[in-house]
Formats: sequence, structure tokens, C-alpha cells
Amino acid sequence: MTALLELEEVTAGFGSNQVLHGVTLALEAGRTGVLLGLNGAGKSVTLKTISGLVPSWGGAIRLAGRELSRLEAEDRMRAGLGHVLQSKAVFPYLSVAENLRLGGAIVRDKRRFRENLERVHTIYPRLHDRSRQQAGSLSGGEQAMLAVARSLMADPQLLLIDEPSAGLSPKMVEQLGGTLRQVRETGTALLMVEQNVGFGLEMADDVFVMEKGTVVYQGPAEDLERERVASLLGIGELLQPVALNDAADAPDGADPLEHTGVVEAVVRGPGRRPRPLRAPGRAFGGEA
Repeated sequence: MTALLELEEVTAGFGSNQVLHGVTLALEAGRTGVLLGLNGAGKSVTLKTISGLVPSWGGAIRLAGRELSRLEAEDRMRAGLGHVLQSKAVFPYLSVAENLRLGGAIVRDKRRFRENLERVHTIYPRLHDRSRQQAGSLSGGEQAMLAVARSLMADPQLLLIDEPSAGLSPKMVEQLGGTLRQVRETGTALLMVEQNVGFGLEMADDVFVMEKGTVVYQGPAEDLERERVASLLGIGELLQPVALNDAADAPDGADPLEHTGVVEAVVRGPGRRPRPLRAPGRAFGGEA
């Protein structure tokens, strides 16, 4: 199958500081790819280079066979890209409905706009119920959902999402994960940066690991080379993901309060108890 997204030897940076050193990856239509790596590996810059927020220095960026490198960010949106930044910013003084209308501003066909809105309301019924509410008064999790929904209003072929779980409670992470699966099932491919490795692996069809501005591992999640990925992420033993639905499911010695209503992976280092899996570095914020 021909890849929907193709990056070949992409380089980029800021001023004289090169961040990406030849990023190469491919993602097929209808699949979810997850970019993992330590802080500073270039994950967020990769997404921004794909969407045009950071100019590429060289290499090729193709979406459905179309070269994007010379297009402005807004033209990449029209070509079928959506991008949800790590800040998940919404327009706080506008209503939920007004935020969604802005997301679909590039859609000129009224029938297509209505269809996109119906799709968003089906995936996010809570936003439909709060359509007249000011976006700034929503909870953090609801604002994250609105940021994704606003991008979906343009009906992208590929949605880039930076740190979707950052700052959210375990319960809200679980709910957001469920809605992102619905997004994929309705035909939109996803490429996510995720520091919460357990959540990322649960979502992933394809796994990419970055190190020092290049992709050093990629492959389907079902064939994950666990020892190699754990080593690249600087963590201990990478165990199988486990469904943790109540306190009784928590690994021995772990805090039961950390293991309710969310699917997590756990790691075990030498002589250490199992713990929730998160790549080293700051939990939230900062350049990925």
C-alpha cells in the first residue's frame, strides 16, 4: 500500500541550530503512528516541519504523493493536514460552536461543512451539549477534545497531535484515547508525539523512536522490539501493556490510586518495582 505520509531525509532547525538530521518515515492511510523519544529528540519539531510551522531545510515531505515542502502552512491544511499543538489552545472567549466554525473556515461547501460538524458531534457529544458555552470555561480535558475537534472540521487526511495526554487526569486520558480511536475509524490517519509511553503504545499501529533528530527505530506496534525500544528510551524492561480497571489490577507494590480506569504499560528496571511507563524528561511542557 502506498504511504499517505512520506518523509525522506528531512532536515530543519532554528537559526544555525540544526534539530532534524535527516528524518525518514512513512505512515499509511487510516493508521495511527506514535513518535517516541527523549526530550530534545526532535519529535515536536518534526510535526511542526510537516505542517509548515517550521521551515524545512531539505528533504521531501509528501502527503498522498503531493510534495508539501514549498507550501505555506495554510496551503498544507487545504492539502489535507491538521495539527493540534501541545498547548491545545482554544479561543477562550468564543463559544464551542464558534471555535468549531473557525476550524471549518476553509470548507466552502455548506453540505460538507454540515457533514464535518455532524461527524465531530458524533465523536464528541459533550461538545454538542456545550455548544453555547465559552470555550475557556471548559475543563482541561474538554478543551483538549475541542482542539482536536476544531482541527477535524477541515476534514484532514492526516491529523498531527502533539502530546495529547499532557496535563490530563488518567480518566480523561482514557476518554480522549477512545475518541481518537473513533477519529481513526472514520478515516483520518493520526501521527502523535507522546511522552506517556504506555498511552502511546496502546494507541499505536506504528511506532517511531527518535534520537538526536533522526528516526532510529520504526515498525508496527504488533511486532514491537521491546528490549530495543526500552533501551532507546532509557528505561528498564518494557512489559506488555496491562488493563488496569481498578485498584486490584495494580502491579504489586504500586500505588493503586495511579492505576484506575486507564490502560498503561509498566517498566521494571534492575532491582526496581514496576511503575507507570513515561519516557525520561519533564512530564509536561518543553520541546519534544
